Amino acid sequence: MMRNAWQLSVAATVVAFVLTGASPQSQTSRAAAEGPVVATKAGRVRGIALATPKVLLFKGMHYGQSTAGRGRFMPPQPVASWDGVKDATRFGDVCPQGGDTGRRSSEGTALLPHSEDCLVLNVWTPDADARRRPVMVWFHGRGFYAGAGSERLYDGARLAARGDLVVVTVNHRLNVFGYLHLADVGGAPFKTSGNAGVQDMQLALEWVRDNIGAFGGDAGNVTIFGESGGGAKVSTLLGVRSVKQLFKRGIIESGARLAGTPAAVATRNARTVMAKLNVTTVEQLQALPVDTVLAAVTTTGRTTPDFGPVTDGNYLPSDMFTPVAAASAHGIPIIVGTNREEHALYARDHPAFGKPFSEADLRKDLSADFKDPGVDALLAAYRQSRPNATPWDLMVAIRSNRFHVSAIRLAEAQSKVAPVYHYSFDFAPTALGAAHGAEIGFVFSNATANPAAKPGARAVEDAMSEAWIAFARTGNPNHPGMPVWPAYDADARAVMVFNTTTAVVNDPRASERHVWEGKAPVR
Repeated sequence: MMRNAWQLSVAATVVAFVLTGASPQSQTSRAAAEGPVVATKAGRVRGIALATPKVLLFKGMHYGQSTAGRGRFMPPQPVASWDGVKDATRFGDVCPQGGDTGRRSSEGTALLPHSEDCLVLNVWTPDADARRRPVMVWFHGRGFYAGAGSERLYDGARLAARGDLVVVTVNHRLNVFGYLHLADVGGAPFKTSGNAGVQDMQLALEWVRDNIGAFGGDAGNVTIFGESGGGAKVSTLLGVRSVKQLFKRGIIESGARLAGTPAAVATRNARTVMAKLNVTTVEQLQALPVDTVLAAVTTTGRTTPDFGPVTDGNYLPSDMFTPVAAASAHGIPIIVGTNREEHALYARDHPAFGKPFSEADLRKDLSADFKDPGVDALLAAYRQSRPNATPWDLMVAIRSNRFHVSAIRLAEAQSKVAPVYHYSFDFAPTALGAAHGAEIGFVFSNATANPAAKPGARAVEDAMSEAWIAFARTGNPNHPGMPVWPAYDADARAVMVFNTTTAVVNDPRASERHVWEGKAPVR
């Protein structure tokens, strides 16, 4: 019924491309030889001065060394120092992955190389001066299996210019290279290998702490944010004790993640991979070519098993938000939310997409996957909250539950230990509606760069982008361009609904929330 995950990634990019329009990176810039030079702790880098909007861009800067060979599955090492001036006018390599979506950027149609020398980041800043601007560090989407910070939909130029802040996007290890849990197979040296990709993110944040001041940023005022897999990465970082001092707040868009992969499951996955590759030691696994390792776990773009952060009792000592918020998350304000029709993006591959879809079709579609709660209970709850929904609309809404339920539960847990601001993105920028990923262009102030942007898009972009900017600046998303956004609590359950008319609604779609109480979300 579902299209394969790789095709879904392509679809996500197509939707985002429509929303973001022309990229400012394609605008006229001064010759690279005349670009701005900034001194980092490891050495000097030369970037690009963009003309529209007027910001500086530094691409592909290494924050860590290559993870190839003996570095594979090991904790990342800081980038080594260099002499002279390094070029920072081209995006760096992306982590090895199936397909090519994560390897396409605003530089054109050519694919970016993928390699294990992928610990790079990009910086957009209004100026590399002595100002201390808020810093927003974006972790890219596509789960933990693919993607890159250089993708066109994450262009940070307009957000940096609009908010007078510094935007950073990050590449890190993914899939088998970032999350193969070898603690039981390889012993103490590999005790954190199941979280190597998260350790990369920590090293990137340490680079920001040590260097962002040279790019006009405030190392003491860092917000981490991300969508889908990027939201799951923010969720995970909230559970890591050693990261807490590296950022002040977080934003989780359509990617609330409550727990890591259990260590026993992750060990079983690692043994399965090694058996498939016919190796018995980690050293043999480290010696295999990249493409051999990747091919063993990749099917149509996604990796099998489904790799991700591991609750290893060490680096990630416990689950992040179940049964309660981890101690490391205490005191950290967050924004968390979802899009009204998340599943609409994935439903494009449904055999009935664009065709008649009856009540009988709806019940048949849901019956195999939804046993608890059952189909009757779900339809009653979702019809109560969406009285005008068609059978197709109900199918999309019910299959969006995994995003909506997880976001509510994370908000419930975190609101007991820190301010939480909950949102729902209900604006429909395309015929798909408020689908998964549709809010990204609005957050980055790129949605209205497209002349064909839907009426109402400007108001939504102004409200949403300014809220993210205000939150990054102060920890509170309120600004004069929208109604007062109260913090979330389990009594009022205030949610900011972003639409042509943005408004606060208490406990929206309450019947949907009630029908899932005490039950696990269903994919």
